[in-house]
Amino acid sequence: MAPELETAEGGPETRIIVAEPYAALLVVLPVLYPQAVWEAGVHATAVVGRGATWQEPVEIGPHAVLGSGVQLGRNVRIGAGCVLGDGVAVGDDTQLFPGVTLYAGTALGKRVIVHAGAVLGSDGFGYIPGKGGEAHRKIPHVGRCLIGDDIEIGANTCIDRGSVDDTVIGSGTKIDNLVHIAHNVRIGARCLIMAQAGVAGSCQVEDDVIIAGQSGISDHLTIGRGARLLVQSGTIADVPAEATVFGTPSRAHREYLRGQVALYRLAKIVHELEELVQSKPPTETPAASTEQ
Repeated sequence: MAPELETAEGGPETRIIVAEPYAALLVVLPVLYPQAVWEAGVHATAVVGRGATWQEPVEIGPHAVLGSGVQLGRNVRIGAGCVLGDGVAVGDDTQLFPGVTLYAGTALGKRVIVHAGAVLGSDGFGYIPGKGGEAHRKIPHVGRCLIGDDIEIGANTCIDRGSVDDTVIGSGTKIDNLVHIAHNVRIGARCLIMAQAGVAGSCQVEDDVIIAGQSGISDHLTIGRGARLLVQSGTIADVPAEATVFGTPSRAHREYLRGQVALYRLAKIVHELEELVQSKPPTETPAASTEQ
């Protein structure tokens, strides 16, 4: 535990005091709970397309499908039921959990973790609206989905391919479950994007940004380096570097809190005003004159 809790009452009698408890867990947990040893090899039920290559050792699980020209690096693990489209590239030491789908044109760097059910490189939501009862016309998506090194992508997260340009996720970024990142978005390095967040098309998210759960970012915006978008923020304008925003539409966090305090005070002011009106005696109407 942390030094400031060394003399706290209650808790265990035996205490291990470290300056950074979470950092210490990174050392202790792998020793107490070692990862299962994986076995290299290609399962008999896997389907491997023409020209697919890899560097030994790799593990390709049951019912996995590798398209033509897929390239796998060393120590890659492909879980059961994963589907890799034609020409997909996966870097060294990357792990795909069961049921991951990588569309053609997707490339993953080294030491990437993609959790179950994630879909990378699917078409973005792009249509020309129909007029006069005509059907909407789909805009073809021919860009790529490029994932850097040391990235983790949560379960059931979807990252679209670019329409003409590429969708890019910078190295060191960590993405939670159930996140949607749209076409042509560029995410910088070391960002943290949390559950149910959504980033609309062609946004530029710079390095070290934190996007908290259920936040939404409108299209074609720039989120400056080191900015913080707090939980359920709805962002419809550019966010400066190092800013912390909150609310819908999002604005500076302190400004939002002041507005909420004023809103709560307003209810009391209205109540006092109603009491004042009710307590005021009715205005007497002057008697009509009888003089001729």
